[in-house]
Order: sequence, then C-alpha cells, then structure tokens
Amino acid sequence: MYTIRGAITVDKNDKKTVLTAVKQLIETIIKQNNLKQEEIISFIFSTTDDLDQVYPGQAVRDMGFTKTSIMCLQEMKVKASLNKCIRVMVSINNEKEKSDIKHIYLNEAAILREDLNFLSKE
Repeated sequence: MYTIRGAITVDKNDKKTVLTAVKQLIETIIKQNNLKQEEIISFIFSTTDDLDQVYPGQAVRDMGFTKTSIMCLQEMKVKASLNKCIRVMVSINNEKEKSDIKHIYLNEAAILREDLNFLSKE
C-alpha cells in the first residue's frame, strides 16, 4: 500500500472551478500512475480556508468513485502560504515500487514540491 500526494490551485472560489480542477488533478494522478479504480482505497482532500463553495470529494464521486472512502478537511492556515489550494492524498493498493509513484502538483501548487515537478519537463 502506498500514498500519492498532489495539489492544484484555482483562480476562483466557485463550485464549477473547484470541481473541474479536482477532476483534472485526479485524472492526472490516475494516468501518470497507471491506476485502476479498484486499486484506489481512499482520498483525503484538504483545501485552504478561502475555498468554501463545494467539497472537493464531490468531483471524485461524480467521476464514479461511489464505493471509495473520501474525506475532506480544511488545510492548516500558515502565513504566506498558497491561496486557493486543494491538496490530496490518495491511498492505493498495488504492486508498484515506491520509487515508481508519481506525485502530481499542478498550477501554482507546483512550487510546493519543485523537486517532483516532472510534468513540466515533458
């Protein structure tokens, strides 16, 4: 069992923008890690306190993850941290090597883990 981390920022605090961004993030995590839905155990989302129009978990429910555990939390407030940021930790169960896991950070969230920003190199 492993976890995959990811994050994405949005430019507006509205339901459609947040759900679209979460869908993009999760689709990218799934594609880059070659995951099957049955390998995903759970999603834990956190959002900054300036995103309050929708639970990010609704996006994965809308994607068909109806039997997968989902939890949504508010991110700890830290001075000078990113605004309008959605973070996720996806728990998976498969035979991958830990070194094969690709963590995904999109938009302004790429600065959170510049050491993992492999997508910008493609």
